[in-house]
Amino acid sequence: MNTAKVFWRGEEIMEDVLGQLKAGIRRFQTEVYPAQEETYRRAVSEPQRPRALIVTCADSRIDPELITGSGPGDLFVTRNIGNLVPAYGEMLGGVSAVIEYAVMALKVRHVVICGHTDCGAMKALLDPESMEAMPTVKTWMRNAAAAMSVADSLAEKDEKPSERLSRLTRENVLLQLQHLRTHPSVAGAMAREELTISGWVYDIATGDVRISDDGGRVFRAVTAEGAAA
Repeated sequence: MNTAKVFWRGEEIMEDVLGQLKAGIRRFQTEVYPAQEETYRRAVSEPQRPRALIVTCADSRIDPELITGSGPGDLFVTRNIGNLVPAYGEMLGGVSAVIEYAVMALKVRHVVICGHTDCGAMKALLDPESMEAMPTVKTWMRNAAAAMSVADSLAEKDEKPSERLSRLTRENVLLQLQHLRTHPSVAGAMAREELTISGWVYDIATGDVRISDDGGRVFRAVTAEGAAA
């Protein structure tokens, strides 16, 4: 094997990806920023006041700002595999810190747990062997284990794989809402009626967003006319 050639190919690929990112930065600097310069300058001269925290998946196809029509300073966002929120005390870390800071320091008025179609994390739950070579991912996904149990218990006879995946995705969002309520900052703010929460499922292929605003299993579509279907 020509190791020098392999190494060069690796560098070539890295440079290609980095080059694309640099090109994106240049487009931002020459096209996007000039059109919104005042917004960006105002954003950095004032404390941030995001209206909502969105906990969503790290999936590269999800863009919370684009989906919600938001701009700089509108949203506080945290992303992780499976849009999971460990119950308070289970895995205190980045997600817990983001929630606490968003609710207590930034005073967000709403928290969203946003799942999505074709979620790799949910597929991994359905196929545990796929995580054997990724022990950290496997441990992390324990935060969604109860959703798997609920989805299995509610499964209909002869349920198709796609239907099972959709059911699991919804149940995972509802489970993470339950976990969210165990966080002291969230529980306190909700008791004072200073905070509301909701669960979303975003359909990547259609742009459809369905919302459970009460933690129940009915996810209603946000329609173009503004009504819930």
